Amino acid sequence: MHAYFQLMRIANCAMAAFAAVIGVLIAFRMIFEQTLQAFPFFEAGGVGIVVILVTGAGNTINDYFDVGIDTINRPDRPIPSGKVSKKQAFFFAAFLFIIGIAIAWFINLVCALIALFNSLLLVLYARNLKTTPFFGNVAVGYLTGSTFLFGAAIFGIEGLYVLSVLFLLATLATIAREIVKDIEDMEGDMEAGATTLPILIGKKQAGFVASALALIGIASSPYPYLNSMLGEYYLPLVGIADLLFIAAVYAVLKNDPALSSKRFKLAMFMALFAFVAGA
Repeated sequence: MHAYFQLMRIANCAMAAFAAVIGVLIAFRMIFEQTLQAFPFFEAGGVGIVVILVTGAGNTINDYFDVGIDTINRPDRPIPSGKVSKKQAFFFAAFLFIIGIAIAWFINLVCALIALFNSLLLVLYARNLKTTPFFGNVAVGYLTGSTFLFGAAIFGIEGLYVLSVLFLLATLATIAREIVKDIEDMEGDMEAGATTLPILIGKKQAGFVASALALIGIASSPYPYLNSMLGEYYLPLVGIADLLFIAAVYAVLKNDPALSSKRFKLAMFMALFAFVAGA
């Protein structure tokens, strides 16, 4: 069972579920702040479960299609190491996708449509987009940012609208980190015949693209506070996150993508904490 949790990357699934529940909290605060509406605990729990299942399925199907690259870059992963067969991984991913979409359907139609679209995009990413320069990075950025949207979707279209800015901020940060990770993995990707953005335009230019996206996100980060989307605790905490993003940008420009990736991950966690505090 441990190997299947490894396939799912269960810690990442839990973090994504946490982000989705934060989306519920923020949307609830913005839409029902002046009312006595009860918080939808049942639907929020369902959102968390769906995100864990669909994210885990996406990670699993990614490993299914990515055995060649993982054999070079990450030979300890469950499939390259022989802990789980490709066939077992495929059926496990299909099971998680189906259960996740089914639960989302019982929440509401908007959640079901997002879960279905994201599931299809996860398969498309693993099969085709991962080796497509930049578009693969954009897909991952959208999928990460959409966890906030999915949480807000329990309130319908209005929930999607009020969370749109946070979605964009999370998407920009994730695209930047994905480009940095591609820089870090260039050697294995080249041997496997992949065509990522750093391979196409070079490490330095890819680093500039990642840095530009991160800086746009940093410049936009005060907006949720200035627009009264998030409370007073958000601003100082997101300021710390911004400093970490700047440190990540500095590292990639100094040709240290491994350090930059770690700093991006820490900065994104801090930004998530800022969203929690601001909600």
